[in-house]
Amino acid sequence: MEWHVTDAQSLRIIDQEIGQHTFAPAEYEIVRRVIYATADYEYKSLIQFSDQALPSGAAALAARTTIIVDSPMAQAGITPRLQETFANPVYGAMDAITRPQNDQSKAAWGIETLAKRYPEAIFVIGHSQPALNNLVQLIETDVIRPSLVIATPAGFLEAEVTKARLKDSLMPSICIGGRKGSTVVAVAIVNGLIDLAWKAYGSKTG
Repeated sequence: MEWHVTDAQSLRIIDQEIGQHTFAPAEYEIVRRVIYATADYEYKSLIQFSDQALPSGAAALAARTTIIVDSPMAQAGITPRLQETFANPVYGAMDAITRPQNDQSKAAWGIETLAKRYPEAIFVIGHSQPALNNLVQLIETDVIRPSLVIATPAGFLEAEVTKARLKDSLMPSICIGGRKGSTVVAVAIVNGLIDLAWKAYGSKTG
């Protein structure tokens, strides 16, 4: 991403105000992107990185692994940066052409359908809690083994429990703990990861 002067000034303010932290440099780059996108410093204590989340995600991006998203907003938010870098294919759950079953939402059924087709994909669940539920169930039953799961749905009921199950699965993941979250957060995480991966792998791809 090409930062403008105002972006750099805002990031400097975040660096000054964020206080002490224990994030590794690459993790901190993701955290400051999320805070910049939301103007909410609470995400400093809510974002959770599993072991190997960033290395696994960066390597998958460099390998041009398919990315599956739960909403058109997420797809629109990450596609421009991907087109400038690794050009990974991006498929949206809402575009899955099969008809939802068992009273499932279109996003939840679409994620399940695409996950079975691309079991090692990068999954970006920014909004749909039912889609995340389906994805975690597929992980727990060993149907899929994602390269990375980014899970940021907000919610008052099952969100915290489902994110905890994802963490327990030991799959590479970046989650937002608690009730907060949004597609905006998911897009900030993905675009930050793309930039980190491009610095590491960009000159090696072709």
